[in-house]
Amino acid sequence: MPLRQDAQDAHVDQKALWDAETARRYDTPGTGMFAPEVLGPTVDRLAELADGGRALEFAIGTGRVAVPLAQRGVPVTGIELSQPMIDQLRTRADESTIPVVMGDMATTTAPGPFHLVYLVFNTISNLLTQPEQVECFRNAARHLTPGGRFVIELEVPALRKLPPGQRAVVFTSEPGYLGVDTYDPLHQRLTSHHFRYTEDGQAHLGLSPHRYIWPAELDLMAQLAGFEIESRHADWKGGEFTAESESHVSVYRLGEGA
Repeated sequence: MPLRQDAQDAHVDQKALWDAETARRYDTPGTGMFAPEVLGPTVDRLAELADGGRALEFAIGTGRVAVPLAQRGVPVTGIELSQPMIDQLRTRADESTIPVVMGDMATTTAPGPFHLVYLVFNTISNLLTQPEQVECFRNAARHLTPGGRFVIELEVPALRKLPPGQRAVVFTSEPGYLGVDTYDPLHQRLTSHHFRYTEDGQAHLGLSPHRYIWPAELDLMAQLAGFEIESRHADWKGGEFTAESESHVSVYRLGEGA
């Protein structure tokens, strides 16, 4: 999502980036990542994986997934760094319906335990160092019952699209909006540039920083935290994950002795 311009610093304060204006623009009911064809399969799969138990969403945001999942009868708790995002969530669900603990997903704890912890829409890449990403796995393990599952939805790094000497890829081009990713392969970072054009011809730029993760690296992070891979698919509907897949939904199960 478009963030403020100071996001280009790798050590940026993520809490400051997810401000009231970003929270206000985040929800797009019925379209984009809120479209039924996107959200429906996500909620269906997570409800299945919760298997009648409680679920915890890291970086719950405005409740895009948590609200319909709770409406399906799954008790959902959230962890969220941004108070404005929590405030936006509260317009859709109160504290008794979806409790939220304010804090970061790598270290903050919520009253558990849980059968399922999940992280959707590339959010683990908002942690900008490998140690922080490993700690996110360990935090998930702390919250889960033995045999519980940790689910991550994440893009596959698109470095294959970069010809020699090129650092940028256009990922979306449509009327009023242009999205460009710039890559720093040396530090395994990318910055998403979101250009939005108003009717008067003005362009507004927002940036979001990420540390991209290869699937094999993600699996090693899981192993360090006591997980093993249970499944990996190309999407929430269970499509086959192949060398051409642009994203994946990976399910990790916590070992019984963890």
